[in-house]
Amino acid sequence: MPKVIIIDDEANAREHLRNLIEEHCPHLQVIGEADGIESGFQLIREMQPQAIFLDISMRDGTGFGLLDKFAQHTFQVIFQTAFDEFAIKAFRYNAVDYLLKPVSATDLVKAAGKIAASQDQDHPAITQQLFNLIDSAKKKKFEKIVLHSSEGMHFVKVADIQCLQADMNYTTFYITSGEKITVAKTIKTFEELLPERSFFRPHQSYIVNLNYVSKILKEGGGYALLEDGSKIPISRRKKDQFITALMGKASGT
Repeated sequence: MPKVIIIDDEANAREHLRNLIEEHCPHLQVIGEADGIESGFQLIREMQPQAIFLDISMRDGTGFGLLDKFAQHTFQVIFQTAFDEFAIKAFRYNAVDYLLKPVSATDLVKAAGKIAASQDQDHPAITQQLFNLIDSAKKKKFEKIVLHSSEGMHFVKVADIQCLQADMNYTTFYITSGEKITVAKTIKTFEELLPERSFFRPHQSYIVNLNYVSKILKEGGGYALLEDGSKIPISRRKKDQFITALMGKASGT
């Protein structure tokens, strides 16, 4: 019987998935749960599961960051994701399974079947699939992301994100339409997810979309002036990198 663990920072998501597994996949044994990258890493090392159900975006980082902690992967990975269809196509192309939130019993049963089948495969093949997926995902070729706020699910075009602002374990997205969306995840999570080609973190509390920067102001140690008039502080140690990124964006390199 394959032993599995669930890694997700949302308690209700973990409970939902565990209940589905118990009801529809009795051949799987859930041996533990974790609510983040570090706790998940320790749990995997301790329990040595055959497979993990891994959320991609968590408060303390991403599922990809967790996998990077392992020199070799000897377990199957079933990702849980709220990414849009463009990212999901990349996941499917790399032949590593995923579950689209909210997880359905039908999709879970299919994924569970692949876990069982993987027990007959050599681990190096599974490892290569994971490396392929991680490489593809890090290219961040997706057009939308899904943001979970207290109001519900927001489907946001990446190109419409003007900037992000951190507030402890929360992040507020400023959209070009004027909408503000606050989610219960750290800004570091989104720094790792958003494409470096268009997004830069000039200050510990902000990430900006380079496409909306109109000026660099000298006042107060340095600010980025956005097209809507917003001023984003620039840390001294990030200033040169930020200007280089802007110049590269402007020249198309």
